[in-house]
Amino acid sequence: MGNSRDNFGFKHKSGILMPISSLPSPYGIGNFGKGAYDFVDFLKETRQKCWQVLPLNPTSYGDSPYQSPASVAGNPYFIDPEILAQDGLLSKAELDSARYSGDRVDYGWLFFTRFDLLRKAYQRFVEEKRCRRAFASFVSRNKQWLLDYALFMALKVNNGYRAWDTWPEEHRDCTQARLLADQYRDECDFWMWIQFQFFKQWRALMDYAHSNGIYIVGDMPIYVAHDSMDVWRAPEQFLLDENFKPTCVAGVPPDGFSPDGQLWGNPIYNWELMERENFAWWCDRVGYAFRMYDILRIDHFRGFAGYYHVPYGDENARRGQWASAPGIQLFRTIRQQYPNAKIIAEDLGFITDDVRALLEDTGFPGMKILQFAFFDENSEYLPRTYAHSNSVVYTGSHDADCTASWVREIGGSTLERFKRECPRRKGQTATYAMIELALSSRSNLAVIPMQDYLQLTNEQGRMNVPSVPQGNWTWRVSNRYRTQALKDKILDVTLRTKRGTAK
Repeated sequence: MGNSRDNFGFKHKSGILMPISSLPSPYGIGNFGKGAYDFVDFLKETRQKCWQVLPLNPTSYGDSPYQSPASVAGNPYFIDPEILAQDGLLSKAELDSARYSGDRVDYGWLFFTRFDLLRKAYQRFVEEKRCRRAFASFVSRNKQWLLDYALFMALKVNNGYRAWDTWPEEHRDCTQARLLADQYRDECDFWMWIQFQFFKQWRALMDYAHSNGIYIVGDMPIYVAHDSMDVWRAPEQFLLDENFKPTCVAGVPPDGFSPDGQLWGNPIYNWELMERENFAWWCDRVGYAFRMYDILRIDHFRGFAGYYHVPYGDENARRGQWASAPGIQLFRTIRQQYPNAKIIAEDLGFITDDVRALLEDTGFPGMKILQFAFFDENSEYLPRTYAHSNSVVYTGSHDADCTASWVREIGGSTLERFKRECPRRKGQTATYAMIELALSSRSNLAVIPMQDYLQLTNEQGRMNVPSVPQGNWTWRVSNRYRTQALKDKILDVTLRTKRGTAK
């Protein structure tokens, strides 16, 4: 495959990392409503090419979009209540009941209020016989995954939202459960309607972005949650025992930052079976992703070359071991099915020769994180060391410090190197010097987290702290962020580094 595929259909452009959940909205979480359309306008006004988002899948325990109960479904919280009201499905009083004044996402409040609101809208949809043909068409086009997803969620509700491997046997076995689907028809229809509304609103937003010259960069986690429709409907694709418990789970080995390692808890893929089946499960998943995104960032890319697995039941990741995965064969198969797929490889972490070989074979652009660049004299993350343009450069990531806090914490030789490699213009902050260094690099795409353009600290805007199970994914931007001063600053650095799109 090689590195001949070195662009996305554009060259030397920039974008902003802004999660949907972090957008302004009066309804407790960002959604596909006015705040999202305003952000597209903001991207166009600042001459950006890409909007990168975090996974759009439903969230569950821990609120992480990387631990979803369904890898191909959409998050119900992102459905805009105002659009439902415009469609005549919610009253003004019902809309007012969905308002939330807090400046952080409160997932508990959403769980206990939002589904009641959606049920009211759905009931009106049914009673008034609205858009039946469009809904039936959506179900028909997506039945390969949608029927099982709806049944899984219906059984979730019926079983008090407990993990599926604790359900009664007739529910736990997907094949048996499908025979009972008619008993849960109304509930299944509700969950299919939620997906109908999600994709209807998301498609309209994508069309608006495209009409303004903006590409959407999506994010696909490498693993799926054990308590998910994915594992329930195809347990043979994972390493499980006779009781559907994982025999081992995913994690990261101990290092200087985490002496116990990171215990993610996701089940490990049955790679031998997947390879025998010509990776059909993966090809389907990637195909679904490209219905939602223009460009796909694949998380934890190194896990496709070799993955770290920990015995199930261990309290930390110390006893884990490495095993190889058939990444080269997998991505060659994906390329055959999707020859025009635009993919970014998150090639971070413990990078070994097999990972480098996989990246070279696929030709995917890897990621360059500038916060990693100043610990070594000739780090591969320093822009002056980039051998070619086939990469995507970031100041930081959703798992990292806000750059303002990162700069505040470094010292010694790291700080000296940072000052030498990242000089400031007169009146420029360290954060904007880092942004300019990223945009000045030869990387084909530069993506800056919105928190860095706003110069937020960790206390104000950090999105996620790895291995900390609670309190993450709650950051939201102020609804007053779209100032002329901010737009001028972003536009200035974008045009000076020759990354701006045409007006």
